[in-house]
Amino acid sequence: MIHRRLCKISSFYKMFSIHILPHGSPMAPEKCIDLRSCLSLSSWKNQSFLHSARSPVLKISFCTTSTSSAGTRISRVARNEAQNALFDYLHSTRGFHFTDAEHISKNSPIFLQRLLSKVENEQDIGWSLSRYFRYNPINEFEPFFESLGLKPSEILPLLPRRFMFLIEDDLMLENFHVLCNYGVPRSKIGKMFKQGVEIFKYEYGVLSSKLEAYEELGLSKQAIIKLVICCPTLLIGGVNQDFVGVLEELKGSDSENDWIAQCLSVKNTYHWNRMLGMLVFLKEMGCSKTGLGKLIRECPGFLFDDSGNKIYVLVALLMKLGLKTKEILSLLLQYPHILAGKFAHYLSVHFLFEIGMETEEITKIVQTHPQVLGSCSLNKPRALLTRLKVSRDELCDIIKKDPIQLSTIASRSKRKLLQDAGDNRLHLLEKTNFLLKLGFVENSDEMVRALKQFRGRGDQLQERFDCLVDAGLDYHVVSSMIREAPAVLNQSRDVIGNKIYFLEKHLGYPLQSVVTFPTYLCYDIERIRLRFSMFRWLKEKGVVKQPIALSTRY
Repeated sequence: MIHRRLCKISSFYKMFSIHILPHGSPMAPEKCIDLRSCLSLSSWKNQSFLHSARSPVLKISFCTTSTSSAGTRISRVARNEAQNALFDYLHSTRGFHFTDAEHISKNSPIFLQRLLSKVENEQDIGWSLSRYFRYNPINEFEPFFESLGLKPSEILPLLPRRFMFLIEDDLMLENFHVLCNYGVPRSKIGKMFKQGVEIFKYEYGVLSSKLEAYEELGLSKQAIIKLVICCPTLLIGGVNQDFVGVLEELKGSDSENDWIAQCLSVKNTYHWNRMLGMLVFLKEMGCSKTGLGKLIRECPGFLFDDSGNKIYVLVALLMKLGLKTKEILSLLLQYPHILAGKFAHYLSVHFLFEIGMETEEITKIVQTHPQVLGSCSLNKPRALLTRLKVSRDELCDIIKKDPIQLSTIASRSKRKLLQDAGDNRLHLLEKTNFLLKLGFVENSDEMVRALKQFRGRGDQLQERFDCLVDAGLDYHVVSSMIREAPAVLNQSRDVIGNKIYFLEKHLGYPLQSVVTFPTYLCYDIERIRLRFSMFRWLKEKGVVKQPIALSTRY
């Protein structure tokens, strides 16, 4: 039997390696034997381990470094057939739940590309892959991790050394399903796995109790979902006391607990101990709860960008210019927008120092025109002097007479916006004003990117935005949703309204469910209908009793 199996395997030796494991021992790299090193089948037959009463375990896995098909484009028909074959193998042969098998097969393109490189008969890809699966078990962790949003370079360190079938790691699967059932999108779980692998080793019921502990702090389920996606470490150990401290400091500042989750981004990393220290620092400066609430309403990013460290740079710089603590606090409360954007990376004050302006003059400009501290990206002084054909002293005189000229003549983004706008300056101005209301910083690089993402005139964008607010969502919540999924506002008001109506009246989901999954509003309504028809059928048959999170269907 082993002899026949090795004959079949030998034809695929370039893609496989044999892992020889003694019973109960972890896989060791030195015990990995490449089939290419085996010169003849008879040498395998004569190996004593094949006839031993306690023979080692043979495991076959894909070589993840294969690049034979890298860069090869796959046709839509071939991709669909490969997805169907993988789905059938996972669901019918391996017994995966329908939703799990579907998500893995639809969201692992790189793994499918490697599979297609092994197909010789391109006329019948589905049959060829089904036959391939029959004789060659795959390492199920590879497509599984890829479907969670991880890149191949991120997957390799996470592959278990002793398992190749997902069912072998029952705790990982259990905790994965706990997160899915709670409402965490599958495509976001990959980041959680990478940053907090301990989460997926908890015993049964532990992870659920940790999620419930955060609900007891007064946080909604939608807020907790956003929090654990952005900060998976909150689920490691007990309830994060620094996070609790931040909530305590924000009490009485007219900001609800759920507001924190709305301001987080999956692209950033957050340190709650630093945020707590920054809030205590503001309190020591004399900032009241009312003042803190004003700062949060006007510029929430100051608390979360760089975990609050930005404010230390600003305060230190202003103190260097001779301002007192009370003057700095008054300046921040009067002009909170100076805390926005990438302030620490390109301060206008540094530009003034570089062109040779005296400290006294810079201090005077900061006191009378604090908007020059705005977070626009400035040209290098030498490049600007060359373009304007003026000396440093002449440039200093221009700025002293009218400090507002600094952002006009020196900003990189401003020039780019004007060049891209062409004759459409009025539409650009309307769109810019709309984005400013959403919290974007004028002349910032983020504003430039947003102007490209949002399609339509400013009044059209505002009308679509108002549609979501009129439906019953909070203004700040909608702003956060739009920043996460800009494509929502690229649809007409009627289309957005129809999708909301379908969500509430036909699917039976509350409007709040789109807060954690705004991408729902980007899908075609017919696709939404087809997806949920399967869920409705399962519910009628009694297979599914509780409603599932909106995000798990896509």
